[in-house]
Amino acid sequence: MNFKSDIEIAQETNLKDIREIAKKLGLTEDDIDLYGKHKAKVDYNLLRKGTGKKAKLVLTTAINPTPAGEGKTTTTIGVADALSRLNKKTVVALREPSLGPVFGVKGGAAGGGYAQVVPMEDINLHFTGDLHAIGAANNLLAAMVDNHIYQGNELNIDTRKITWRRAVDMNDRQLRFLTNGLGGRTNGVPREDGFDITVASEVMAAFCLANDILDLKERLGRIIVGYTRDDKPITAKELNANGAMAALLKDALKPNLVQTLEGTPTLVHGGPFANIAHGCNSVIATKMAMHFADYVVTEAGFGADLGAEKFLDIKCRIAKLRPDAVIIVATIRALKYNGGLPKGELNNEDLGALERGIPNLLKHVENITKVFKLPAVVALNRFPTDRESELKLVQDRCEELGVNVALSEVWAKGGEGGEELAKEVLRLIEEEDNNFTYSYEIDMTIKEKIRNIVQKIYGADDVEFTVTASKQIAKLEELGFGNVPVCMAKTQYSLTDDPKKLGRPKGFNVAVRDVNISSGAGFIVALTGDIMKMPGLPRVPAAEKIDVDEKGVISGLF
Repeated sequence: MNFKSDIEIAQETNLKDIREIAKKLGLTEDDIDLYGKHKAKVDYNLLRKGTGKKAKLVLTTAINPTPAGEGKTTTTIGVADALSRLNKKTVVALREPSLGPVFGVKGGAAGGGYAQVVPMEDINLHFTGDLHAIGAANNLLAAMVDNHIYQGNELNIDTRKITWRRAVDMNDRQLRFLTNGLGGRTNGVPREDGFDITVASEVMAAFCLANDILDLKERLGRIIVGYTRDDKPITAKELNANGAMAALLKDALKPNLVQTLEGTPTLVHGGPFANIAHGCNSVIATKMAMHFADYVVTEAGFGADLGAEKFLDIKCRIAKLRPDAVIIVATIRALKYNGGLPKGELNNEDLGALERGIPNLLKHVENITKVFKLPAVVALNRFPTDRESELKLVQDRCEELGVNVALSEVWAKGGEGGEELAKEVLRLIEEEDNNFTYSYEIDMTIKEKIRNIVQKIYGADDVEFTVTASKQIAKLEELGFGNVPVCMAKTQYSLTDDPKKLGRPKGFNVAVRDVNISSGAGFIVALTGDIMKMPGLPRVPAAEKIDVDEKGVISGLF
């Protein structure tokens, strides 16, 4: 059987004019800025017009990702289409894809099969330019730091203690560590520097947690760019940079309105990575979706140990959001991979490997239901090779934790294939207890907060702090940054800080090697393992298969 590719399905769909999609939300042409026929930006000032209603917020998360694929974004889109089919006024809220993964190994982030947001080529490439604007704001600040030093360094910035790095939205390991300012005095002051990928920039994190342009400008002003020779932090506001940075982001701050293949309105806005940042779309987009819909389906990056933990502990805490239900996505193939079955054998029936892999799913279920105390359903993304015996085994193990399993066939059937899942989500919202709580209290010490996450969410025995990390924590608490959330930078592939430890490992510690402050975003970042803020391309990057013909039709995107 020949399956159509995601891009072929998207290109064959007759999209509605974006003004029709806007009308579904009660928006007029005066409320949106058109970017062609199928994209628009929505004025966030509309949030000031209160509706008095309370939308239901559904979070989609997953098990730890594997090469077998889980389909978290596809499920998010499919269940939203299913809710629309059930006559529920629904909006999807998603992150914007980064060009790094699109041209690297992961591919795009617009869903798949018959559960996609469109136009998928635009969304996966430049879209409306938001990520470029964020990169420009990041690099404006970097230029102003170096210019200040070149022009006499009135603030006494120590060039050895500059923490602000440049950014580009591309996987490029060559840019991780650089020496610049070479070539004589007129070319700047020589110093060590480097690039982060744009989606790891603190500007992105601040952008996604801001409530409006004034809040964004204040957050940008709090960004620490480095320290003086006597260890005094220097901020973007002291360089008079935050006003110009906010001006660059004025239009980008407006959420982007697109549609699913079935015409469900979708807001795609902001895109911090979940393994090195907080992994959620913007607060503005989520609140706007809740403002105009009765049901909002959103997602958090990677597994529940990363994206969902940060969505709940950081985004919900800062934005005062409260989810009503959680979907945890898994596949039989991915669970067998977690159980040690090689990638080439995942289509084979192997109940032993599945039994060994299911604990990974159960840990994520426990995180949502036992730690955060939210009602949850497991969405099993069904593949043609799945056996009834395998499906029953997963269902039985989940029911032992009091969690139902719903089969999802949205990739092949769109919203129709997600109706079983959508009905279970509605049941959870209406019937199940919701005692949402965080995994740690905000007034704990930094080390206590990290330990809570590591022990409760990852299942580790303890945390090992390097000497450097302990000194950094002491300094941050001395500077008054102890009373903020923690953003863990950790591999997405494992519950541990070692990507090779699959399933549900026991008897391990997590090593925290570096701790710094994202003062504009409003959280501490704790780095574990080998996590870097600038990924590299794989041996065979996806970019090698992407092309465009003489008519401008793009191929190879997935």
